[in-house]
Amino acid sequence: MAAVALAVVAGLVAGGCSAGGAPSPSAPASDLASASPGAASPGAGPVGLAGAAGGAAAVTPLEPLPAAVPPALAPYYAQRLGWTTCDDGFECTTFRVPLDYDHPADGDLTLAAVRAPAVPAGAGDPAAPGERLGSLLLNPGGPGGSAVEYVEGVARTYDAGVRARYDLVGLDPRGVGRSSPVTCLDGQRMDAYTAVDITPDDQAEVDALVTAAKEFAEGCRQRSGDRLGHLSTVEAARDLDVLRALLGDERLHYVGKSYGTFLGATYAGLFPGRTGRMVLDGAMDPSLDSLTGNRTQAGGFETAWAAFARDCAGRQDCPLGRTEQQAGERLTALFAEVDAHPLTTTDGTRRLSEAQATTGVIQAMYADFLWPRLRTALADAAAGDGTGLLRLSDDYYGREVDGSYPNLMFANMAVNCLDLPAPFAGPDDAAHAVPDFERTSPRFGRDMAWMALTCTYWPVRPTGTPHTVRAAGAAPIVVVGTTRDPATPYAWAQALAGQLESGRLLTYDGDGHTAYGRHDTCLDGAVNQFLLGGEPPENGKTCGR
Repeated sequence: MAAVALAVVAGLVAGGCSAGGAPSPSAPASDLASASPGAASPGAGPVGLAGAAGGAAAVTPLEPLPAAVPPALAPYYAQRLGWTTCDDGFECTTFRVPLDYDHPADGDLTLAAVRAPAVPAGAGDPAAPGERLGSLLLNPGGPGGSAVEYVEGVARTYDAGVRARYDLVGLDPRGVGRSSPVTCLDGQRMDAYTAVDITPDDQAEVDALVTAAKEFAEGCRQRSGDRLGHLSTVEAARDLDVLRALLGDERLHYVGKSYGTFLGATYAGLFPGRTGRMVLDGAMDPSLDSLTGNRTQAGGFETAWAAFARDCAGRQDCPLGRTEQQAGERLTALFAEVDAHPLTTTDGTRRLSEAQATTGVIQAMYADFLWPRLRTALADAAAGDGTGLLRLSDDYYGREVDGSYPNLMFANMAVNCLDLPAPFAGPDDAAHAVPDFERTSPRFGRDMAWMALTCTYWPVRPTGTPHTVRAAGAAPIVVVGTTRDPATPYAWAQALAGQLESGRLLTYDGDGHTAYGRHDTCLDGAVNQFLLGGEPPENGKTCGR
């Protein structure tokens, strides 16, 4: 997928989608993608959890679906996949799923998938790793990250043993990428949306923020129609089960990053008996309401910022001073200056707003290989040039050089606003929450307290609520948490591993969003051993520095 800020991203929380920016050999851009259970708001930073008002309802377990396929869904499970060569040697296909699983006669959606067939060792090769194990589905996060583009970007970099025994498969979830995508705003309107002030100082700025949120929601209603009511994670997990059956696999083998962990855990909760070898990297906690989720995620970005600031302060090229405290003070002052006087850039007539400056900094928190780029961008901004921070912000949103945007943020908002009730009834609630958010995150709390207003005005009612996932009877599920993960705080991985009856917590002590595939021998080895042999790491195993 395009580089973005979701968990993807690995992911931005957005998303897990992935952190944007140029790929590095150790972490493809799509791996830095989003992690976010929540929705981005005008000029937003991380796509945060959009969800139920804090503590408004009891948290209940996700109950499994009946093991037998209902007769009305049998035709979907009986389809035959027609694979065709596409996209530089990959194989592509499409298949149908019901728009509404409870009323399958109401119409279909067409979903798109891609696969990289297993590459077995040569016949008679003594190093041959063993028989084919089936398909391994990959999801980069978001929500909104394209698994099709992700697989095409990372398949050839995957561990050779895993590649030899699995077909690597990417399914764009409903509403995403090539799977009946939702759309909301054109490029010009998105440019305006990303620049809207999300730290309003007066009533006029509050009104502008509310207007932008309403315009985004209305654009989605006009351009996406009935699909908006059927893009939930529960429905996407049911789509995964249809694909599992069409691939001929008895169990779903799966690696999900960021939001992809929420999707994978939902599958395990609904279909524990069909859950195979599952890895959930950069885990989300499904028991959180959106208010709590957004606030704790703000704390995750504060933790990541502190790590960056400490590293920066020890370098000669640090534009923020020589101590962590000094770095924080100078960043706050820079945001205030940009708020009062947006910076010129070399990108035509565009200026850098405070919202875009904040998003640019947040984007760089997803991966430490982006830290040098952030240092340069901050130095340029201090000298009056906002180009570097604007380009980081554009990477977060996936903005192309021609001014167009992928459907990442549209799908992100649509899924998040459906999965959980909005945290605020209106701007007064957001303003009331600001002090608590700022105590959690002096740098980003105010932004993240305001960022979920779009869900307040969403045109369809949410269908989900906070819940736990036990997945009783499922095979072992490996939950990976990174101690200084900005978008999916480590505590979320601890919580999910604790909820899952068969959860095994694997810790990476380090920076950045998600851990698998970043060439840590200990962690990659533990995950690969699990995928190939079915043996999970010891619960609580720690890797990294």
